[in-house]
Amino acid sequence: MNKILEQINSPEDLRRLKMVEKKTLCNEIRNEIIDVTSKNGGHVASNLGVVELTVVLHSVFNTPKDKIIWDVGHQCYAHKILTGRRQEFKTIRQLGGISGFPKICESEYDNFNTGHSSTSISVATGMARARDILKEDYEVIAVIGDGSLTGGMALEALNDAGSSKTNIKVILNDNEMSISKNVGGIPLYLSKIRTKTGYTRSNRKIKQITNKIPFIGKPIVSFAHYTKQIIKRAVIHNMYFEDIGFKYLGPVDGHDIKKLEDILERSKKIKGPVLIHVVTKKGKGYKLAEENPDKFHGISAYNKETGETKRDKDYSKVFGNRLIELARKDEKIVAVTAAMRDGTGLKEFAKEFPDRFFDVGIAEQHALGLIAGMAKAGLKPVLPIYSSFLQRGYDQIVHDIALSNIPVTVCIDRAGIVGNDGETHQGLLDLSFLSSIPNVVVMAPKNFEELEKMLEFGLNLNKPVFIRYPRGGENYQFENTKNIEFGKAELIQEGTDLSLIAIGKMVGRAKEVANLLSEKSIEIINARFLKPLDKKTILKSIEKTGQVITLEDNLLKGGLGSAVIESVNNSRLKNIKVQTFGYNDIFVEHGKVKEVEEKYGLTAGKISENVFTFTEIWDIIYQ
Repeated sequence: MNKILEQINSPEDLRRLKMVEKKTLCNEIRNEIIDVTSKNGGHVASNLGVVELTVVLHSVFNTPKDKIIWDVGHQCYAHKILTGRRQEFKTIRQLGGISGFPKICESEYDNFNTGHSSTSISVATGMARARDILKEDYEVIAVIGDGSLTGGMALEALNDAGSSKTNIKVILNDNEMSISKNVGGIPLYLSKIRTKTGYTRSNRKIKQITNKIPFIGKPIVSFAHYTKQIIKRAVIHNMYFEDIGFKYLGPVDGHDIKKLEDILERSKKIKGPVLIHVVTKKGKGYKLAEENPDKFHGISAYNKETGETKRDKDYSKVFGNRLIELARKDEKIVAVTAAMRDGTGLKEFAKEFPDRFFDVGIAEQHALGLIAGMAKAGLKPVLPIYSSFLQRGYDQIVHDIALSNIPVTVCIDRAGIVGNDGETHQGLLDLSFLSSIPNVVVMAPKNFEELEKMLEFGLNLNKPVFIRYPRGGENYQFENTKNIEFGKAELIQEGTDLSLIAIGKMVGRAKEVANLLSEKSIEIINARFLKPLDKKTILKSIEKTGQVITLEDNLLKGGLGSAVIESVNNSRLKNIKVQTFGYNDIFVEHGKVKEVEEKYGLTAGKISENVFTFTEIWDIIYQ
């Protein structure tokens, strides 16, 4: 029984606890997180690592008046438990339950919706400036991980905040690991700080000794800034954060409540921007997560005793295995990731081809610019990236890749409905924003075999190629898959009553719909390509049947349905019935994939029930 946790309904209750009670509370919170995530899945390791930090933040600062901005939000579970959502915590990441990320609509303690990395310092700086202009009085605290600090947005914000002189606190949660092992200069720099603890000790000791010197001791201490500069450059060589305008405090043990409270109380007395370097351990208190932080970063429901999950063959693994096969035959093939080696299926590629594998950290824009340079110089780069993260590199796609027709291969993982992570992670925009860009080729496979064929085809096409596929496994078993031809759709099934045009995983859904509507003669076309769309095949089918339905796992605006409507509109076909199935102009909430699809009418049953339940007719009249 969580005796202390049951007494905590808000941070006000937390602030009345004694030190020993806070330590017990942290253990109880960890047990609660493990119990719930073992049933619901979630971000386990990162949340277990910040329990003490969260308790101390809400103890030292006057929340909700003081504003905490959680970067990414992978670490907000303890925060939610302590801010009045303990009873609702068992519903986290479930349809209709609370979100696994901060949500403004959920609580006054959630000050900003987050889900992607490197955003918190920008937001916090904006809030701090608004506070100053409006002459209000509260603290603004950004909590950011060392992995997120590699993102360009975070570094831009640090530069601005450091020069602003406004009161802002940045908590650097240094756990030495993001989803994959951190890479790059910033993590290396932090590692040096962690190992050079002599800086903090030397600084403190010199002050103590100097103060005791008769007559001249205190004047020397008043000259401490100069002394400090000498010390820090002798011990650490270069204090980056202080050089750009931040007062640096730390590093401090992120699991020592007393030390955390002391350093945060100290930070409140400092005017201007302050960075507090907190060292934590991912998975703290749960041995399986401590030993396997990458596995327990984002995990489905698992056995608490063994950590085992149900692991089926999925698109990411199929992609990774096929890329290895192709790379063995072609030494020009290289792989790039933005801190998602394991999540995108590149773990084994990295082992076999370490000199042809590049992890750039959480830097999606740089990753896209990098592959453009690689391709221009003669390599065949492949970048697997989550759909929702690809959004961050839109300008690089346009300016650095498409404009010059650079032959890169971008594999869009987690396309469509991802599920329990919700709005910030649903991959519902990629077909729409790619369809508007000249020169690019956009494909989506209906199954594993088609993904393998598309990957090989794309690597030899000499154009910017984007291949999108969903999270998880196949949703329908197809007997055979024809080879890929540029811009050509695949006729799956002939019919005369209705043309059913689908792309990606929705081709399997189309087969399920056809089975439910077996009284009709349904023609099924696997579009394969959104760009270029096989208008000839599609219009020939529509002309035969007179009515068409499109299926896609994407927003309807700018997707397959829009492209088909445009093609019909520009043709000489008249009196054609068109109905599109996809997601309307919304951000789709969290929940299991099947539950979300049921809610929004994208299951086979819902689609078959709603086929042409309206009377809209496209009647094209030519002058």
